[in-house]
Amino acid sequence: MHIDLLRGTEVSLPQQISGTLAQRITSGLLSPGTRLPSVRTLAASLAVSQMTVSKAYAELEKRGHIVCSQGKGCFVAEEVKQPAEGMASWQDGYDDYLPRAQLWRNFDSLKVQYPFHLASIHHELLPLADIGRIMAKLVTEHPELMGTYGNFQGDLELREVMRAHLLDRGIPLHSSELMITSGTQQGIDLVARTFVGPGDTVYMESPSYTGAIDVFAGRGAEIIAVPTDSEGMRVDVLTRMCDRRKPKLIYTLPTFQNPSGVTLSMARRQRLLELARSYRCLIVEDDPFSDLYFRQAPPLPIKALDREGHVVYMKSFSKVIAPGCRIACVAASGDILSRLIAAKSASDLGSPLLTQRAVLPFIARRYDAYAAKLRISLRERMEKAAQLLKQYAPPGVEWAPPEGGLNLWLKLPAAINIRELHGLAEREGVSFLPGEVCQAGDQASPYIRLCYSQMPEAEMVQGLTQFLQLLARQLGSSNRTNDSAS
Repeated sequence: MHIDLLRGTEVSLPQQISGTLAQRITSGLLSPGTRLPSVRTLAASLAVSQMTVSKAYAELEKRGHIVCSQGKGCFVAEEVKQPAEGMASWQDGYDDYLPRAQLWRNFDSLKVQYPFHLASIHHELLPLADIGRIMAKLVTEHPELMGTYGNFQGDLELREVMRAHLLDRGIPLHSSELMITSGTQQGIDLVARTFVGPGDTVYMESPSYTGAIDVFAGRGAEIIAVPTDSEGMRVDVLTRMCDRRKPKLIYTLPTFQNPSGVTLSMARRQRLLELARSYRCLIVEDDPFSDLYFRQAPPLPIKALDREGHVVYMKSFSKVIAPGCRIACVAASGDILSRLIAAKSASDLGSPLLTQRAVLPFIARRYDAYAAKLRISLRERMEKAAQLLKQYAPPGVEWAPPEGGLNLWLKLPAAINIRELHGLAEREGVSFLPGEVCQAGDQASPYIRLCYSQMPEAEMVQGLTQFLQLLARQLGSSNRTNDSAS
């Protein structure tokens, strides 16, 4: 079993081992009943003492992740799952380099009636028919597009359209400074594989986007979480942290942050860029939601302030118009962009030309009017969800209505066991995203994320009401248990 260990950090080796294994367990990479390597075997493979591994296993057992039995070994807790005949002989001991996979675990495996865990827009609100007609026409009139590799950097005409789009949002650049990617997830992965290696320090907000945490953790980076408040990332705290450990990269979602929904103030955006200049590091600015504001447009992107190429800016288009098309752009300058294009060429030989041409006319001519209409619909959904929270949420539940984006970020009372609540909700056909999967480490979190845009409004109302009633029952049960214990 491969685990990247960082010597000389503030996190002890037993904590690194237990934290990595805990994340592999909670994200499903180690299934219930899986036997862990013996203390002797794991200690030898990691070049640490057996006492170090014993301490890690003891911590995992204390937290309920594993069960250890004298003479039998240590196993992942909960029900024992028997492997398929013939596979356990070699697959269980075959090393991988995945420290966690929360994105896969929490976004792809749940099939429930009310999927509040998915941060997406319901298909009825998307212009899928329009884009589908464009694509059908392209297939009929230009079938050669399906037999042609696209440019590694992306279709030039689409890059010109995206350049104009970004210019309207305060980012002046040339089309040669843009690259088309298969969603911003690919952009994050390309940055990580190009510029981040084992032991490099990556700073990000706490909480942060699950998919980005997975990618940077997979590169063996030391991810350091920066606290947030109502104005976003605490850049003052980050500054003190950087004095102790120089950053290789700072990842941020400054506008309607996923999952918290907060927006980084302009003053902090400026200070963050100054920090990147002083430490000669990159800022990865992930921007999926800035067009989805409800009242006032958000502050200018950090990239709009960047004159020295410190910011790699990522803008998703498919997230807002057609997620299945997987279209985003990455804006970067100089040799940074050249190296990212080289990485993309090795990754996929270029994004599909057909889907690039399919979204091009819509982005060029209809996007702004569509986005304005979509903002109204999403604001109505958010206000309806906030009304239901005021009506049905039990005492002690805290939240703040977001100014844009797709999600509500709820803080639950300490008496609630979120893992237990998650299982109960699933059995009633309701899902939510536990806040702990949005943490870089294996910390518990009192928060959950609910997306109000993923289903028709009537279903959203029904599902959210059902969930809040379950939450009230669970809180009442927890309070009664605590009263009896006292």
